[in-house]
Formats: sequence, structure tokens, C-alpha cells
Amino acid sequence: MQTYSVQDVERVLRLSRSTIRGLIKTGFVQPARGPKRQLQFSFQDLIVLRAARALLEAKISRRRINRSLEDLRRHLPEQMPLSGLSISAIGDRVVVRDGKNHFQVDDGQYVLGLDVSVENGVIRVVEHKETPAPATPPAETADDWFDKALSLEDADAKAAQAAYERAVEIEPDFVAAWINLGRLHHARHDEKKAEIVYRRGIQECGPNPTLMFNLGVVLEDLGKLDDAIEAYQSAISEDPNMADAHFNLARLYEAQGKEQHAIRHLGQYRRLVSASESR
Repeated sequence: MQTYSVQDVERVLRLSRSTIRGLIKTGFVQPARGPKRQLQFSFQDLIVLRAARALLEAKISRRRINRSLEDLRRHLPEQMPLSGLSISAIGDRVVVRDGKNHFQVDDGQYVLGLDVSVENGVIRVVEHKETPAPATPPAETADDWFDKALSLEDADAKAAQAAYERAVEIEPDFVAAWINLGRLHHARHDEKKAEIVYRRGIQECGPNPTLMFNLGVVLEDLGKLDDAIEAYQSAISEDPNMADAHFNLARLYEAQGKEQHAIRHLGQYRRLVSASESR
């Protein structure tokens, strides 16, 4: 397999030595070492280095860059094909074209255009920037709306609620969004709305212990103590180690004069807390 020196990388990719060192240090590539410990880059390393710099300049998050470069490397041939390569973005997908074949590389949200060719036996990498045709912006995902809601919680609770609602509209079984949406309504003392949210979340997501525990807390505040007990029991049936659910059950059973039930759940609560503290 043909390898390339640091000087080759500087010449072909027009990257400074400090930039190359920085990209290696970041972990985007891991070049081999020659007999004299000199760095030796593969063809794949060259392309990944060039793509990494383009993505960093586009201010893409490091997590997305890492994931995209891993996918890109999987789709690159080990050697430069005679037909050349074209690496570009279509929508939010990176596409690698090798002659008549093309492969999609997941993730993106950036514009990347690299043409790789051989001229007189020398690899040539050219970045091209095309003017994109007017298009509808890519649809935001449930994760995008969830992240937006998290960032809005302290500044604008109503906007955060709307963002969580959009998240569960896109992805109805998004447990964390249902939990946070119900919590915001409860924090605003809208217990009835919180109850509706938690019950809808359980309906969409199935028996989730956190949703059922939170529902129990809301039902207590609404004075529906029997329903609260049922919710806490459902929570611990899914997660027997949920200490807070055992504690709340002990408290409610004690208030109802059901001492044996109260003692049993209080004992379980203490065992769980003790085990947690001893870890």
C-alpha cells in the first residue's frame, strides 16, 4: 500500500505542518510510523485530513465530525482509484463517488466538496464550493427540539414546553421529553395538565418507572391518594430499586393506617439507601 510523508501531505493538501499535527493530536487520523519513526500517511488518511479541516472551518461540532469521518473512512478505497473520487454533500448526507458507484455517508449538516484525481501520477485534491440551489431547510429532529427546550427552560418555560411538545409530536415515544414536559407543568402548579402529560407519556412509551413515579407525585398534589399509590406501585413493579417510590408508599400507607404496608416499604427504602451509600 502506498504511503505518503508529511511533506507529501503539505504539498497535496496545502496544509501547514502545525495544522497536520493538530489534526493528528485531535485523533482524526493515526498515521503509521516508518523505520526511522517518520510519519507515514495512507491515501485514506489524506482524504480524512482534508475533510476534517473543511468541517472544522465550517464550525461543525466535534462529535458530528468524528462520526462523519468514521463513516467516510469506511467508504473510502485503500488506494486512489484511476477513475478519481468526488466527495460532496447532498442535503445532510455526504456522498462518495467512485466512477459510476456512489456511497452515502451518514450525518453532516454542512457543505463539503472535494474532488480527488490523479494527474501525471500525482494525487490532486481540490475543494470546490457550489452555490446550493434554493431548498427547504432540513427538518429539525426530535433531538433538536429537545435540546432547544433544555436551553429555554430557565429563560422561557412556555417556549420550552412548546419545544418539548414538538419533540414528542415528531417522536411520540421520546420518554425524556414527556418527563421534562410534565415536570415543567408541575413546576408551574398546573397539576391537571401535568397528569395529562404523564398519562399520555405512559400511553406512548409504555410502563416507564420515572413517568409513573412523577405521575404519583402529581396525583398526591391533586389529593388522589389511592391513584398515587397505584402509580407508585406501578413504578416499583418496573424498577424495584426505586427508593423514593418505596418511601412515598410508606408515607401514604402510614397516613391510611396500613402499618404493615408502611413498614415493609420503609424497610425496603432504608435497605436501598444503605446499599447506595456503601458503594
